Amino acid sequence: MIKNQWYGILDAKEIKGNNPIGVTRLGMKLVLWRSEDRGLHCIYDKCCHRGASLSAGEVLHDTVRCPFHGFAYDASGKVVLIPANGSAAPVPERYHVQAFKVIEQYDFIWLWNGDFTDDAPEIPFFPYLRQGFSYGGFAETWPVHYTRAIENQLDVVHLPFVHTNSIGRGNKTLVNGPVVLWEDNCMTFYVDNVTDDGVTRPLQASEIENYELLFHLQFQMPNLWQNIISDKIRIVAVFAPVDDSHTRIYLRFYQKFMNVPGLKQMVNYFSNFSNKYILHQDRRVVLTQLPIRTELKMGENLIQGDAPIIEYRKRRAQLKGEE
Repeated sequence: MIKNQWYGILDAKEIKGNNPIGVTRLGMKLVLWRSEDRGLHCIYDKCCHRGASLSAGEVLHDTVRCPFHGFAYDASGKVVLIPANGSAAPVPERYHVQAFKVIEQYDFIWLWNGDFTDDAPEIPFFPYLRQGFSYGGFAETWPVHYTRAIENQLDVVHLPFVHTNSIGRGNKTLVNGPVVLWEDNCMTFYVDNVTDDGVTRPLQASEIENYELLFHLQFQMPNLWQNIISDKIRIVAVFAPVDDSHTRIYLRFYQKFMNVPGLKQMVNYFSNFSNKYILHQDRRVVLTQLPIRTELKMGENLIQGDAPIIEYRKRRAQLKGEE
């Protein structure tokens, strides 16, 4: 995983009431809970005493209690009470687990994959979507590394083959460009796929004029993607890494063309059917790819149309400190 990045890891609605929730993200077992003031906390989900899962316990005041022997952990991961020793007994410093910085914003839970700090940058959610939109969504887990799931959404070549009867209609197999631009760690890629007349050659990215008028998508490092359908419709995905062979995908349909109560929720709900159908067209193929994770160099014979994938791999390797 890339260090010092905000990873979207959960839908905020998954943390219900004052019950702890245990998840595996970024290859780590985590327990999350809300304190009495609704503050969000996250520590390693393994009691330092006998190894029980803290997420199987309960939240009491601002602490999470181990279900085995009642050890109480605060938000810093420190044990503040060992019941068998009595409430008056001090707890040695060695009784602690790792704590993680988490924030709830835009109805997602974000985890800072770095040192616990107050100086972390702002959450890298797409600015245009931060207000004025409502959404509907769903989540599912794929048995692939998150790089594979992400690269599927960066792939502009597969549309007429995988999505023949949906978003790939028209048999537009010839791929001009695409044009790929970075702003900080946000990639925008412009798509110009056309039908093959047997004569025309694909244009290089540098040959495409007025590319900013083309259909385009964005990917924000390390795991956030959006399909810019129009000013009033966007599709957003968070690819939450579970471990080296599983990814939890949170897919949302954002819209602001329907704001009438009741109708708004209906539109958002029914969007899930088409989005799930299209995503499952992808899933059928992505699950066959080998290996299940990708790297900068892995023996593939890539083509011009794979430019967004190549750029993603290069930026990911750069952020990981790899050559």
